[in-house]
Amino acid sequence: MKMMVENIEKKFDAEQVIEDFEVLTKNAGRIQEETLEKILEENGGTEYLKQWGLNGRTDVETFKACVPIVSHNDLEPYIQRIADGDLSPVLTGKPIETISLSSGTTQGKPKFVPFNDELMDSTMQIFKTSFAFRNREFPIGNGKALQFIYSSKQFKTKGGLAAGTATTNVYRNAQFKKTMKAMSTPVCSPDEVIFGPDFQQSLYCHLLCGLIFHDEVQVVSSTFAHSIVHAFRTFEQVWEALVVDIRKGVLSSRVTVPSIRLAMSKLLKPDPELADTIYSKCSSLSNWYGLIPELFPNTKYIYGIMTGSMEPYLKKLRHYAGELPLLSADYGSSEGWVGVNVNPKFPPEMVTYAVLPNIGYFEFLPLEENLIGMEQANSPVGLTEVKLGEEYEIVFTNFAGLYRYKLGDVVKIKGFHNGTPELQFVCRRNLLLCINIDKNTEKDLQLAVEAAGKHLVDEKLEVVDFTSHVNVSGDPGHYAIFWELSGEATDEILQECCNCLDKSFLDAGYVSSRKVNAIGALELKIVKRGTFHKILDHFVGLGGAVSQFKTPRCVGPKNSSLIQILSSNVVKSYSSTAFC
Repeated sequence: MKMMVENIEKKFDAEQVIEDFEVLTKNAGRIQEETLEKILEENGGTEYLKQWGLNGRTDVETFKACVPIVSHNDLEPYIQRIADGDLSPVLTGKPIETISLSSGTTQGKPKFVPFNDELMDSTMQIFKTSFAFRNREFPIGNGKALQFIYSSKQFKTKGGLAAGTATTNVYRNAQFKKTMKAMSTPVCSPDEVIFGPDFQQSLYCHLLCGLIFHDEVQVVSSTFAHSIVHAFRTFEQVWEALVVDIRKGVLSSRVTVPSIRLAMSKLLKPDPELADTIYSKCSSLSNWYGLIPELFPNTKYIYGIMTGSMEPYLKKLRHYAGELPLLSADYGSSEGWVGVNVNPKFPPEMVTYAVLPNIGYFEFLPLEENLIGMEQANSPVGLTEVKLGEEYEIVFTNFAGLYRYKLGDVVKIKGFHNGTPELQFVCRRNLLLCINIDKNTEKDLQLAVEAAGKHLVDEKLEVVDFTSHVNVSGDPGHYAIFWELSGEATDEILQECCNCLDKSFLDAGYVSSRKVNAIGALELKIVKRGTFHKILDHFVGLGGAVSQFKTPRCVGPKNSSLIQILSSNVVKSYSSTAFC
């Protein structure tokens, strides 16, 4: 046993990882220059970079003077050519062999993003650094992780490149397994469950595997907080069936995928004693509070991305978690990684991310200048030039063919770790509810929903999920907010919720527009139970991975299929009288 532990330590030395991180962040400015130099040396001969007249120069000043700031639309034709099989150096010196798909939940269609070995390396660097800091505060011993992770199918593009969600590309990479094995606890579920073709069957088996290894589970995690909440909401529905499976040692007939059934048959043995224990624990819980530590008593923490569009799920997650700490995972996107959570004790609402200066070249557009339409070319500042308390949009350059690429995320500078900034995620830039002079962000919407949701507390009801849409089919346009509730509420209560939503948008442009009826009365639309599950199914049907699903908080006008799902499931509708 001792020898095995020593082998693991040789593979993964947490203190060495932290030491390396300290060196990187102390020299953030120099590392940034070297990183850009390396990116441009590797890719300077590409069609994209040659057109901007760098002429082999790799310094920051020339790069910023010559290469424009772009969005995905600008690079899309180049990426499409690569996906279609163009083998010439279009965006990168080395050929791209894999494409990542962004979640695509807002506009209804996923974006193609190049993925390569360098991005895989930075993923592993982020995972290792994050784990090292996390394990220092919350050490885990020999045990298992109950991970609600799912992999979508990879498919081939027209040019024969493997394409899948970013999480799928990572999970299917041999380096991922090797790194996870070296540094972390093994997962409860066999590969057949993770890579299963049916999400519901995989989820059922994840829960079953967790129960089989209930004493060994030390971490409960998923990519996003939503997946953990969804898993335990499902547990409430299926727990008695799970108990029967454990009692008899036979897998439920609801699982039909042969490979999953075979893998589970190797784990599942009759265990009446465990079945009785789970039954009595579930029966004695009050409204499922503290379900996770009750089922898995040795769990140290719950882990996943809990910021941004995941914040609305924290209340329910805390309900299931009881006293267990919630640890927010690192900050990245389909395009690449940005920062690592080096303060795991911070609650998710306060979490910050220290930027790793060697995984890309970072620039920051000051937000005020950006919002009032000034020329963006003269405004970005470098990683070490950002100011405490200011908000910025991230622009980044990576090793996979994205140059001065606007990520679309707004962040606030909350501090510095040595020479690198610690960022707090604020919102997505493009998720603005806007009709007239109003500008409401995802965070503004979330706060409005939280305020209005308080009217449901006395009825013991909650908002299961929500989204919004700017309805400009009539004049004036108005906001439509869609809610799925945990039960039935009276018309009187829901009218109060509707008025409260309308009054809770505090943006001056919105309030003044409502007062003069330049924006119409807000509509609250209640949808059938299970509507947001239909949205998830629709997303998965398009080739998305459940692990990467984020409920779109604002459904764009082009996303007609989602608007159709929502509209066809509305059971009640209320118009605000708050400004009458």
